[in-house]
Amino acid sequence: MHERGDYDVVAAGETPLVRFLFPAPAERRAGAIVAWWEKRRFAYNVIVGAGGLATVGVAMLLTPASGPFPFGPILAVGVMANLCYTLGPIAEVLANRVFGRRLLPLGPTLFRNGLVFSVGLTFVLPMIVMTAATILRILSGLF
Repeated sequence: MHERGDYDVVAAGETPLVRFLFPAPAERRAGAIVAWWEKRRFAYNVIVGAGGLATVGVAMLLTPASGPFPFGPILAVGVMANLCYTLGPIAEVLANRVFGRRLLPLGPTLFRNGLVFSVGLTFVLPMIVMTAATILRILSGLF
């Protein structure tokens, strides 16, 4: 197993946030890679879920209630986020098999970029959908 520092670029005195975002990579075995990713799945879900709840809260403040609470779309986003998360260990295992030691471990970078993308998506996508729905509602009222 790799010791902290083998691939890290983080200086001494790192904070818990830095340790979370720049973790040591998994050992270069499929089982260890999957375990590394699964160890972080709960935190990923909490962070992405909090972003989603913030977006729903803002949406509820900005738009009048026009029907039941959208549990279906919220659940669908959560399921899709986890399916996409599962692509992380798959991509890392495949890259490790194809490139071996010629490629530095991808886990920390894939995790960090996927987390940022997922949180960004939970903020942006609902706003795009709400804006499009509002525009369509306005246009339908004109014609």
